[in-house]
Amino acid sequence: MLLRHARSLLFLPASNPRAIAKARTLPCDMVILDLEDAVVDEAKADARAGAVAALAEGFGSRLTGVRINVEGTPWHGADMVAMKGAAVDYVVLPKVESAKQVRDVFSVAQKPVIAMIESAKGVLAAPGIAAGEGCAGLFMGVNDLRRDLGIPAGAGREGLSHAMQAVLLAARAAGIAVFDGVYNRLDDLDGLAAECVAGHALGFDGKTLIHPGQVAVANGVFGPDAQALADARRLIEAATGGAERFEGRMIETMHVEEARALVARADAIGA
Repeated sequence: MLLRHARSLLFLPASNPRAIAKARTLPCDMVILDLEDAVVDEAKADARAGAVAALAEGFGSRLTGVRINVEGTPWHGADMVAMKGAAVDYVVLPKVESAKQVRDVFSVAQKPVIAMIESAKGVLAAPGIAAGEGCAGLFMGVNDLRRDLGIPAGAGREGLSHAMQAVLLAARAAGIAVFDGVYNRLDDLDGLAAECVAGHALGFDGKTLIHPGQVAVANGVFGPDAQALADARRLIEAATGGAERFEGRMIETMHVEEARALVARADAIGA
């Protein structure tokens, strides 16, 4: 599966064997083993070893990632080195504010990097980060970004709208994948669904998640709609090239390419 086809990207602590085992039974498109915020300092080394072992065992057809510890921490160097030999698809780098941070991790780990944009500096630097060597995608780190921007607790996402659009524009200009941030209220699936709908409408490829119970909602919203998929298949079959009429509307090459992209995503996730 291509990264841009992923709908649900689930973070889980690399220090929790039960969560790792459960992830192998979930319909998430990507599993991200977390060595950073989800792991206490004294468990970092064991979590790193556990992540490498879990990756060697595999996660079926799911994409895999490991969020390493940020530059400047005692664990950052060892995390990068461990990822070089690990059977992981992507390294997730938190708190990115420059293309150099991504390039440095890529040069050591030799794995494509997904950069987390979690600060005002990161948002402003997003175009260079996205276009830089080794960067395969961007994650919105909404919790840290809220704090950095001074958005009050409990406020909606209105204050994040400019930052979200800026990060999305940076990713699209660079031709890489981009994903909406996590939703913290674990028991509020309606709120999660509403946030997924809003993120999908903005143009995000999928959503990062923090609980298994959130996977089905993200898959449903970010997965191809059955009617849209049927329309796309008919459009592809009917198109003959150039501008033409199709079921009461004008289409051209751009619309055929969009339809093919939708079908390709559906095929990738088995929809």
